[in-house]
Amino acid sequence: MDDEVHNPNGAKDRGVSRRNFIKGVIGSGVAVSSANYRFRASNLFSQESGGQGERLIALNVNGQQRRVDVMKQETLAWTLRYKLGLTGTKLGCDRAECGACTVLIDDLPFYSCSVLTHTVRNKKVLTIEGLASPIGVLHPVQQGVIDEQGFQCAFCMSGFIMSAVGYLKTNPNPTRLELAHGLSGNLCRCQDYDKILTAMMKGAENLRKVNHA
Repeated sequence: MDDEVHNPNGAKDRGVSRRNFIKGVIGSGVAVSSANYRFRASNLFSQESGGQGERLIALNVNGQQRRVDVMKQETLAWTLRYKLGLTGTKLGCDRAECGACTVLIDDLPFYSCSVLTHTVRNKKVLTIEGLASPIGVLHPVQQGVIDEQGFQCAFCMSGFIMSAVGYLKTNPNPTRLELAHGLSGNLCRCQDYDKILTAMMKGAENLRKVNHA
């Protein structure tokens, strides 16, 4: 028996099975939910971008002056990724816990998801895209990752690298324990910390060789 849909009066609606009826309801529900999501997202974006008053500011990012419109509540991570196209800075937790969004501000590591963009107007911001030389030579810490294959999925990699670069500016010859402490603000989803630490130690070694060459 084909599952047929009955109308409230008890008569059968010929040609409409329960299966087709359910499929139609599911399909229409998905369409409505999708439309509502798009509406909410577009409405939120319009409120944020139009209602809060964007302001044109100049930022020093990776040694270049970049002019960008930002909102007063806009985070540096958002500006870097979605306004300047520097997607090497990852958004993980977006609440200053995982370290995936770490960048250097005046040579110090910061979670860019917890820094408001307008507060760094007179400072120097360095992202993972700015580490390599102008001719494409990798930074010694980046090369250490290549040498040791220190990551699995590598989502957290840019944050670890930026934290390591910042830490090595203050302690260029750390012990393994010291470097582990210096990177303790970064989390790895794959939990491959031993390999990551080995790669960062190799990066520190590479950096010392470059500085003493």
